[in-house]
Amino acid sequence: MSVSAFAGDTIKIAHVYGKTGALEAYATQSHNGLMLGLEYLTNGTMEIAGKKIEVIEKDTQLQPDIGRSLLAEAYGDDEVDIAIGPVSSGVALAMLPVAEEYGKILIVEPAVADSITGENWNRFIFRTGRNSSQDAISNAVALGKPGVKIATLAQDYAFGRDGVAAFKEALEGTGAELVHEEYAPTDTTDFTASGQRIFQALEGEEGRKIIFVIWAGGGNPLGKLNDMEPSRLGIEIATGGNILPALVAYKAFPGMEGATYYYYENPENPINDWLVTEHEKRFGTPPDFFTAGGFAAAAAVVKALETTKGDTDTETLISTMEGMSFDTPKGMMTFRPEDHQAMQDMFHFKIEVQDGVDWGVPALVEVIKAEDMHVPVRN
Repeated sequence: MSVSAFAGDTIKIAHVYGKTGALEAYATQSHNGLMLGLEYLTNGTMEIAGKKIEVIEKDTQLQPDIGRSLLAEAYGDDEVDIAIGPVSSGVALAMLPVAEEYGKILIVEPAVADSITGENWNRFIFRTGRNSSQDAISNAVALGKPGVKIATLAQDYAFGRDGVAAFKEALEGTGAELVHEEYAPTDTTDFTASGQRIFQALEGEEGRKIIFVIWAGGGNPLGKLNDMEPSRLGIEIATGGNILPALVAYKAFPGMEGATYYYYENPENPINDWLVTEHEKRFGTPPDFFTAGGFAAAAAVVKALETTKGDTDTETLISTMEGMSFDTPKGMMTFRPEDHQAMQDMFHFKIEVQDGVDWGVPALVEVIKAEDMHVPVRN
């Protein structure tokens, strides 16, 4: 059998993601979710339209140049039909032009920066992951009330800066005011200086005062800031959702509100029920933040290729996926035609400390429906 004939009987997917490095936990979840999603959505056959699915893994090591070269290798040497990934926004931004150069689809999951489906976007990019604006708008719904004064602490790279810009925009019209922006390197472990600058900015303000933290990976800024006793100045700490190990630190903040992309008890649908049951059976833990994201990427791939009856032609896939809706553990998602960003529900939570649970539980306050979030088109 020739290589081309063999390729015709196989759907090749590259998962190009940061298997090693600071975001390794995110990457593991993303891959587990992808494989579980492909399994569930193909009824265990790992086939679509009679074609076997082959998943090729590539490790970006969180390096933009490595991510770029590995994606080129996947499209060129491996002749994959679709690529998925990466974890880091910085790596994703380096990979976007490669998809355009090769004329192949890249489903971005879970990198968050707005610019991925904004100013740096091209028509070969689809994103199942939420973007910074969706994070920002949902958290603005949770925190943005008249008279509230907010300072932000974020990582000094695309994820953090895009997140703060989107959050600031989302607060407009809520009556809340962003009075200070603080950025720190991604590997920061000592937040004393940042905390002091934030306290000084908020100290003289009237009304409710909140530090909103946008952070990925280690460092535990929540705990470090809390150790500085902001409550003595009438200052609260707030943040969005996170993975289960990070939620352990949330136990120190009962009653803290925010919005999250996913917590396994928040959505109610058959796909999520299966994912929770199966994940606990196989891994001994509930599915996490990025497990649901990997599953969503699988859902997009399967829905698109079922619709095309296995046709992997890029232009056919693009026309199929623009405006396409697909079921995920979070509920229904829809790729917006203008920028291929997946419109999706978010979840307003309030942290509860529950007996027998090792982490602060983001108990559901309300589902923030996709149609109620006016997410800007930025390209």
